[in-house]
Amino acid sequence: MSDEIVKPLIYKGRAANSNVVSRFDSHTREALDDGWGTLDEDAPPLRTEVMLDSAKSVINYINSPDIPFDRTINPYRGCEHGCIYCYARPSHAYLGFSPGLDFESRLLMKQNAADLLRQELAKKNYRCAPIALGMNTDAYQPIEREYQLTRQIIQVLAEAKHPFTLVTKSALVERDLDLIAPMAEQGLVSIWLTITTLDRQVARRLEPRAAAPERRLQTLARLAEAGVPCGVMVAPVIPALTDHMLEQIIEAAYQQGVRRAGYVFLRLPLEIHELFEQWLQQYFPLKAQHVMSLIRQSRGDKAYQSEFGKRMVGEGIFAELLAQRFKRVCQQFEMQGERLDLNTALFQVPAHWQEQAKAARVKDTPQGSLF
Repeated sequence: MSDEIVKPLIYKGRAANSNVVSRFDSHTREALDDGWGTLDEDAPPLRTEVMLDSAKSVINYINSPDIPFDRTINPYRGCEHGCIYCYARPSHAYLGFSPGLDFESRLLMKQNAADLLRQELAKKNYRCAPIALGMNTDAYQPIEREYQLTRQIIQVLAEAKHPFTLVTKSALVERDLDLIAPMAEQGLVSIWLTITTLDRQVARRLEPRAAAPERRLQTLARLAEAGVPCGVMVAPVIPALTDHMLEQIIEAAYQQGVRRAGYVFLRLPLEIHELFEQWLQQYFPLKAQHVMSLIRQSRGDKAYQSEFGKRMVGEGIFAELLAQRFKRVCQQFEMQGERLDLNTALFQVPAHWQEQAKAARVKDTPQGSLF
């Protein structure tokens, strides 16, 4: 057995440096030296593959006391932004893919999302409440430029005067201000930009295909100028790596006209733990041990805790100090919290949607059955 150190696979524009097997895989994979030195060569370009997702429904209902909404829509599975810390990575394992590089490069799109949304909103038993767009993967990730599923969904919501919230790391949301701004005037929308750090070099490694931090601040300014209620989400807060910028980020957002703020402590469920530690060893080897030590101190001596009330903010001395810092800076800049009451009274299903939904039910009814 050779003791030679093998050069890790580094793909330009990607955060993960492995396709770690998922918790459902019964086998493991490892790099093998074939004698030609191929393991020491630079990795070839990793192209993004987009596949169709044959979804039968588009609204996902959830029940969690940690978040201010009970339903979401995710137009895409997987996310090309490639944030190494993304809590959605483990969901790719359900598709038979790796939460590592596959999550960033093998994506699925719900091509019929807008049609499904019309059908679901037209159901007689539907009750209006704000829908959160892109809570699992970013609704404005790079492939949205081509497929425009998020814009189609917002067009449906605008037509029905249905309220929604959205969190993104992309400046692409500015493209849809023609739809969003009129909805904002009716109290139907709230937009949040996530900013993890203001350090360009750290951001490029953490979130390789997301917009640069200063570009996100520009987007916040343009949203605020257009009269759209917007907020800054400092997430995730990574101890000993990004936490020192908490106050700077909120102050920078305030200067752009933002008056709402929130934060989330780093979450490392399931396969993300291994991926994140690999990333730390690759880019911040001298800080890796300290970062993980503070995470465990804030997670009951574990890499992650899933209990409601703790999973978003952590526990222990470091987490408590972080919460105090956040409260103090929000008081300093008169920032409000995450919850914003949106207008549900205007919701109305267009008549032609109801006819289409009725026709779809008839079409799906087996011959000979009563309906």
